Amino acid sequence: MSNRYDLMFSNLDAKNQGAFIPFVVVGDPDMETSFEIIRTLVDAGADALELGIPFSDPVADGPVIQASVVRALKNGATPKKCYDIIARVRAQYPDIPIGILTYCNPVISGGLDAYFKMIAATGIDSVLTADMPVNEASAYVEAAKKYEISPVFIAPPNADAATTERIAELTRGYTYVVTRKGVTGTDDEVQTGFKTVIDGLKAVGAPRPVVGFGISKPEQVAASIDAGAAGAISGSAVVKRIEAHLHNLPHMTSVLAAFVSEMKAATNR
Repeated sequence: MSNRYDLMFSNLDAKNQGAFIPFVVVGDPDMETSFEIIRTLVDAGADALELGIPFSDPVADGPVIQASVVRALKNGATPKKCYDIIARVRAQYPDIPIGILTYCNPVISGGLDAYFKMIAATGIDSVLTADMPVNEASAYVEAAKKYEISPVFIAPPNADAATTERIAELTRGYTYVVTRKGVTGTDDEVQTGFKTVIDGLKAVGAPRPVVGFGISKPEQVAASIDAGAAGAISGSAVVKRIEAHLHNLPHMTSVLAAFVSEMKAATNR
């Protein structure tokens, strides 16, 4: 399996830091601007990347990311173009972990083996397929492992012991812990109930827990690290800043760089 996540966490442990991982949709608002946005995120201090592949029915995503997907598709984003962008990112940043978020239909439509062979050649480290049931994922996980791709699963706040153990068994790279039920979005209040999920995952030896959904402020990143998370993912807050500055790329990238820098600073333990 790819060891970029292991190396990242080891390096961060040595600095007594957690990981900050921004999420954006590849191709939003267009392919070349998307590439510049992703470069900005890395250069500003992102420890890893979580990249969405535009899909017509993004059921796990709230309105901000759904609008991002619509912009990308409207402006010509296709899976091939998106993976070409990711390959360019990998060529420029050979060490950063790159994860993608996608859905079952594009993963299974052309065959699991062909899909994972293709993304492995692109330089991707992990795949989170948002609507893949953990109890039906055996063939999916085997195909991922064959090509040294880390399958990432979501640990929900209401997971029972059996589900938690199954997630720990199948997940590689990191475990995605959601702060609350529902879809992606930004929250004003720091959620706290996910600590129980983190403790449960650690008890059964799951990969490092990383918190997502609703992470939009530095204090939420700090609270996640304090609760035992190895890092935090922020998506809607990043995408909101893209949406707010669609017609001014220099200002957009400046705003994004400042946000990433501020959120990364909050990972210090």
